[in-house]
Amino acid sequence: MLTRVKSWRPYLTDEFEAAYMQSLLAFLAQQQQQEKIIYPQADHWFDALQLTPLEQVKVVIIGQDPYHQAGQAHGLCFSVYPGVKIPPSLVNIYKELATDLGIQPAKHGYLESWAKQGVLLLNAVLTVEDSQAASHQGKGWEQFTDKIIDVVNRECDNVVFMLWGSYAQKKGAAIDESRHLVLKAPHPSPLAAYRGFFGCRHFSQANHYLEQHAKQPINWQLPATV
Repeated sequence: MLTRVKSWRPYLTDEFEAAYMQSLLAFLAQQQQQEKIIYPQADHWFDALQLTPLEQVKVVIIGQDPYHQAGQAHGLCFSVYPGVKIPPSLVNIYKELATDLGIQPAKHGYLESWAKQGVLLLNAVLTVEDSQAASHQGKGWEQFTDKIIDVVNRECDNVVFMLWGSYAQKKGAAIDESRHLVLKAPHPSPLAAYRGFFGCRHFSQANHYLEQHAKQPINWQLPATV
């Protein structure tokens, strides 16, 4: 299943032999046999890893679940396909980018250009059933994505982890803060953004840290058209 993510494969192959992963894959196969609609499509489950090779990781943003409506999820947290309405949390991310770096909000929600620059846009759970929010939580994905975070923590240096909300902060609790920059803020959702996500300036802090460690900063300005 990791044929397209060569740089990650040596660190993750053993996970597919583990009992939890066998159970997860059996659950997903059963869902498909029952003709349940699952997002994203199976060939996009590992797009975060495919678009951001391990050796290129500069920033990690941790989400929770894929979007659960048709046409939204494509394997990158907070991102939606071009032409799909921008979700509220991403609208707030764009607002913070405008305040922090003066970046004009994109008219789309497709974040692939960030991923290709080294921003690992990782959901904790990589699949969801249509219209059933959080329906695949507790099935095994969390253990797999914990392993991904652990690999970045151990194998990379000077990575910026953006942990938005208590869920992401718990998931990133073991990150070595002597080796990486860990930035914490409330979640950008409309319910929480005004509690401190707005004004957190994580994007400028990330770029400053990357430059301090002789890394190319992220161009957070998304392309006008995709």
